[in-house]
Amino acid sequence: MASEVVAVPRGERPLEGGDGVVVRFAHDLRILRENAGRPTYRELGARAHYSAAALSEAAGGRKLPTLSVTVAYVAACGGDTAEWTTRWRAIAAELAAANAEPSDTNDQAKAPYLGLAAFEPEDADRFFGRDQLVADLVNRVNQHRFLGVFGSSGCGKSSVLRAGLAAYLTAEREQDDAPVVVFTPGERPFEECAVHLARFLGEAPGTLREEFFEDPRNLHLRIRQAVAGDAADTDVVLIVDQFEELFTLCGDESQRARFIDALVTAAADPASRARVVLGVRADFLEHCGRHHRLVSALYDAQVLVGPMNVDELRQAIVGPAVTQDLLVETYRR
Repeated sequence: MASEVVAVPRGERPLEGGDGVVVRFAHDLRILRENAGRPTYRELGARAHYSAAALSEAAGGRKLPTLSVTVAYVAACGGDTAEWTTRWRAIAAELAAANAEPSDTNDQAKAPYLGLAAFEPEDADRFFGRDQLVADLVNRVNQHRFLGVFGSSGCGKSSVLRAGLAAYLTAEREQDDAPVVVFTPGERPFEECAVHLARFLGEAPGTLREEFFEDPRNLHLRIRQAVAGDAADTDVVLIVDQFEELFTLCGDESQRARFIDALVTAAADPASRARVVLGVRADFLEHCGRHHRLVSALYDAQVLVGPMNVDELRQAIVGPAVTQDLLVETYRR
């Protein structure tokens, strides 16, 4: 009689080494999964819309996972996403501070590298290797009022959009005071949008949030208001990074559809004074394809971000060091 073979899930690798706070973070993620009934990572991936490998790596303890992966992991386990978001930000800030701390207390130079953190607009002076891509994005933004920037997880989209595109456009528009607004949609996209636009409009975020949700056209009208006294060719640029959060974190289908309508209307209206750029994980192209207005807006207006080539990698390594008068040794086998 043939024996029956039963597949047994392989246990997780024991946590060891790495940064202390990162290991503790991973340990607590594992406890959260245990308390949720220990679903397999394949099951978590189906709930979170992330690959099983990405979620498993989040609890691996080798590096701090991205915020979006963390929140997706926690949500899939039924945890408190707000609490974990606060904790993630505190750890990220601690790691960034440790990375930037000079070895000599009298030396106030910035550390040339950011480590695992994404580049922000203020890091533009040490962002290298993506000049051609950034130039292409600037050209596309000037040609299209709506643009989708797609790429695999970890390819550097956020850094390109923030330290590349946003920083370039901000410097270019310094004389016009035309705002370049960067945000991620999170669980409440209208709230995030309102918070980041409020300081330009001089209005309370709560008022803007209600307006935007009530009628998608109100975002378009408020953006027109923001540049009403500027030259006719001065536009507000909205960069919505990690747009996939609209599908992974925002559980309100009505709000999701309204937010997409608001963005498309702001860019597509004949009187538009907005240019909208979406940063999207490539595996969420199918989700974008379920919204007809988004499909129309992205038609012939997409950029696919790939890995760096050898020359770009060399620039990314050498460039930041040169800004701090450092030399990078050449490695020979």
